[in-house]
Amino acid sequence: MDEREKLIREENRKIRFLRILVDLNLFLIRRGEMSYREALETVERLKDLAERLFPGKGYVFDIVYRRRFDRALVEVYRKEMH
Repeated sequence: MDEREKLIREENRKIRFLRILVDLNLFLIRRGEMSYREALETVERLKDLAERLFPGKGYVFDIVYRRRFDRALVEVYRKEMH
């Protein structure tokens, strides 16, 4: 395996890892057992992790995942948001 293939495999591993964490955190938020503030902090911590995994690509988290989290937050915490 050459260096390029190793880099691609590593990138794919990071993507899978982030996807698993996104799905897990969406599940936890939708359970409704954390406060609205805790849910927001969870999303921000996950975005911070994404930025560490993919430096300079934090905006991609917002493009790919933010709407999913926003929908979950509205579904569960609609009353607390206003």
